[in-house]
This record gives sequence, structure tokens and C-alpha cells, in this order.
Amino acid sequence: MYNLIKPIFFKYDPEVIHHKVFNWIKTVNKIPGVSSVIRGVYCLEDKKLEREVFGIKFKNPVGLAAGFDKDAKLYEELKNFGFGFIEVGTITPVGQPGNDKPRMFRLVEDEALINRMGFNNEGVDEMVIRLKNRKNSSLIIGGNIGKNKVTPNEEADEDFVKCFEKLFDYVDYFVVNVSSPNTPGLRDLQDKEPLKKLLFRLQQLNQAKVKSKPILLKIAPDLTNEQLDDIIEIVQDTKIAGVIATNTTISRNGLRSNPELVKQMGGLSGIPVKDRSTEVIRYLSQKSNKSFPIVGVGGIHSGDDAIEKLKAGASLVQIYTGFIYKGPGLVKEINQKILEEGI
Repeated sequence: MYNLIKPIFFKYDPEVIHHKVFNWIKTVNKIPGVSSVIRGVYCLEDKKLEREVFGIKFKNPVGLAAGFDKDAKLYEELKNFGFGFIEVGTITPVGQPGNDKPRMFRLVEDEALINRMGFNNEGVDEMVIRLKNRKNSSLIIGGNIGKNKVTPNEEADEDFVKCFEKLFDYVDYFVVNVSSPNTPGLRDLQDKEPLKKLLFRLQQLNQAKVKSKPILLKIAPDLTNEQLDDIIEIVQDTKIAGVIATNTTISRNGLRSNPELVKQMGGLSGIPVKDRSTEVIRYLSQKSNKSFPIVGVGGIHSGDDAIEKLKAGASLVQIYTGFIYKGPGLVKEINQKILEEGI
């Protein structure tokens, strides 16, 4: 079914069709009985798929990566496609429009996307209002938090703290996003000392709560092995719950698509980042002696791609670009493959 309608979707600007499909999913799920039909088609439930990772029990290990439901407007409907968890955001303290349009580009020949969205979102207060209306307490939701574009790096900690405090009662885990290439200077926060300072600050607040929540760090695929060694040290020193590997890449190696598209600024996602993402997962897992969980994301467009990430050392996986290119059936395909492989 998705293969029949995808050519129509792909005739539109990627951001325009994203919002059209978003609204369509929201609308059709309001029709009595439709949600049940969608769940019947796409959901696969099996005790063997359940995972307990960083203290949270997941119905299955396949999640939706941040960026798709930036403002927590569609998480209830998206769960009907069989996801084990949904990550909302990246959210910032104050709403911001993001970068100028056009800011998302399809590289069809490479099954990839380039985006330079720039953390466009309505702000954390608006997200809290929506999450307060959460109907399904069994739905695992992660909150991906970032800094506003206008906030200087010296004050970035305060932005993360504001998001953390306001979202704390409404999400199940947090993701600190300092790895997007689309906010000027943001990746500088991946440097050892500023990152350590930020994570210690958040952990201090976290441990003061009646019950703390897992904090994960999302990293770029463009880090060197020496920088990955620093990440391992930081995770172990700060005792955060784990790492999401990886975000989009600034590399453009080996692309076959139209050079006019390839030269667009922004983060590249999809198949071209698959191998590097898996390399990062394997390196972190082996060098740390599997001392913390890793969520694998980057170029997962099939069940085999997900198995590759899990065998490399990931405990959970997330999809985004694969969801756009392959459709919602990808979630079920991955879960079926996990059952077949007995992983």
C-alpha cells in the first residue's frame, strides 16, 4: 500500500508533505474504529520482544527518533503503528521558527534526507500542555531537549535545565541533544569539559528528585575515536543512563544524488549514515565493555539493518528516515526479524 502512495507523497516538498501526512494521520484516527484497524495491521505483540533497558520496560525495542513529532502533537496516533517508544522534540525553552525554508531535501537515489531545520518548535510550555493530556500511560515517551539558537553556549546549561525541569513529570526519559549540525555552535558542547559540566548539572537535579529518570546523550557520527573515548569516560563519570548513536552527519561521501541537492547544508540521514552509525555503536560497546546501554539509530531501512545495530551492541533501535522511505510497515518488519533471529 505505502509503495503505491509514496510516489505521490514524493512529488511534494518534504516539509509540506510531512505536515499534510501529519494532519491526515490525526484526522483518520478520530474516525471510530480506525485506530483499532491500524493497530491490527501494524502492531506485533510478543513477550519475546519486551526489553528492560535503563530501568524502563519496553513492549518492543523499535522506537521513533526525535524530529518527527517535534511538539508532541501526534504521539498517541503514532503508537498505533507498533512503536515500542516515541521520542518527542527536540524542544527548546522558548518556541522558535527554525532556519529559513526550504530546509529539508530528499536524496532519493541514496534513500536519504538532508535537513537544516534548526530546532523549529513551539517551546517547552506548549509541549507540556499536550503531554498533560497523555491518555496511554503504557506508552513510553522520551523528551529530546536542546538550546535556543539565540542562547550563547556559555548559558546553554540553563536552557537544558529549563526543559528538564518543565518536562520531568511528563516524559519517561530524557535525551540531551548537543549533536545537531543545524544550530550554530551546538556541537561545540560535545567537547569534553562543557559536556561534562552540563551532564553533571542535570544529574544533580535528577538525583534530587523523589525518583530519578534516565538521561541519555545523543552523539554525532562524525566524532573521532579519541572523542568517542571521551564520551565513554563522560558517561561513566556522570553516570548518565546511556547514549543514542547517532545523529545526522555532515559528511557527503559516496552520494549518487543530484549534486545540487548534495551540496545543501545540513545533517544527512538515511542509508549513507548506516555504516558509520553501526561503527560508532560497536566501538562504544566494545571499548566500554558494554557498561551502558546504546540506542542505535541511523540508516535503518530494513529488518536486517536493525539486526546489524543490535548485534553491534545496541539495546534498542530508532527509525526516522527509514519510516519515510519504507513506510509504517517497517516497524513490524523489524520486530518480526528480531523474533526470527531470537535477539
